[in-house]
Amino acid sequence: MKRRIGALCVTLASTCVAAQTSSVTLYGTVDLGLRYGSGLTASNAPASKSTNSMDSGIHTTSRWGLRGSEDLGGAKVLFQFESGLNAKTGASVSASKYFDRASWLGLQGGWGTLALGRQTTTLADAISPVDPLGMRFASFNPSIGVAALSRHGLGIEFGNSGATSGSYRLDNAIKYTGQFGGFTARAMWGIGEVDKQTSALSSRGVGLAYAAGGFTVSGAFQRFKDVNQRTLDGTTLGAAYQWDKVRLAANAARSEAETAVGKHTVQRVLSAGTTWSVTPLFDLTAAYYKIDRSRTGATNDGYGRLVAFAEYKLSRRTKVYAELDNTHWRNGFQGAANKAHATGISAGVVHSF
Repeated sequence: MKRRIGALCVTLASTCVAAQTSSVTLYGTVDLGLRYGSGLTASNAPASKSTNSMDSGIHTTSRWGLRGSEDLGGAKVLFQFESGLNAKTGASVSASKYFDRASWLGLQGGWGTLALGRQTTTLADAISPVDPLGMRFASFNPSIGVAALSRHGLGIEFGNSGATSGSYRLDNAIKYTGQFGGFTARAMWGIGEVDKQTSALSSRGVGLAYAAGGFTVSGAFQRFKDVNQRTLDGTTLGAAYQWDKVRLAANAARSEAETAVGKHTVQRVLSAGTTWSVTPLFDLTAAYYKIDRSRTGATNDGYGRLVAFAEYKLSRRTKVYAELDNTHWRNGFQGAANKAHATGISAGVVHSF
């Protein structure tokens, strides 16, 4: 009898441990490179002269984070905290938010994942698998900055992003992600939390993607509001195809914002590019972006941007890269005192852990 009781206790204990298995992972990426820019500042804004700089995140954004899960037996609790890092100085990218890139807690089951906290929008999620550059050079990539609204340039906080410069991530957000065969569906509600106003700084978005046989198509729509109930609507649709050693990708995006009474800003981004894996260790990537902007009472303007990367893998976690870019501004987009053409060249190393 004692043996049977002992065996039963061991069985029950192992079952409880299995049902409550948890893990926490420390991860990150460090990217540092040297860059020369003609007609660009050290932060890659239009300029009248040339600059030399050391940059963090030319290839992949430098960051560190914690993510973890606990198995509840049929479901999981998930969490993620992620902070942007300026690797050349050791400072956080954001002065106001320590975990500026992610801070959320979620529940996952066979029905999907429901996450609450600061997280990326449906626009950002939709563009990620179809960006021609593969989300490289985030601070300079128009898919991220203009199409996904990381740097919309409107000077207004749309959605509860915590900044007037962009709406790539939102605070107080509820997001559902479900996978059904080759389909991935997303829905997001960003709570504005403005006192006595139910919809100010709020946001709502939906997204849908399909992937099978090397082919991916992905799109999304999201509406953001400012404190005055003015709206910013963003739409994106793109596709990518992996054929042997070559990846082809293209995307189209449009946003329209009401910046004041009777005043609107419309921005469009068309992009296409390819990645060729020359060898298992060496990749070449090139992409072109065409940006058009129209504003009430102003001349239509924009720019075209070509970006190319060459990468060599030193190991599974480390690679060296070289980058070349050329930007042609149209109709004075860059400002009267700055060059109409800009060129940049970079070289660096990126390590993930």
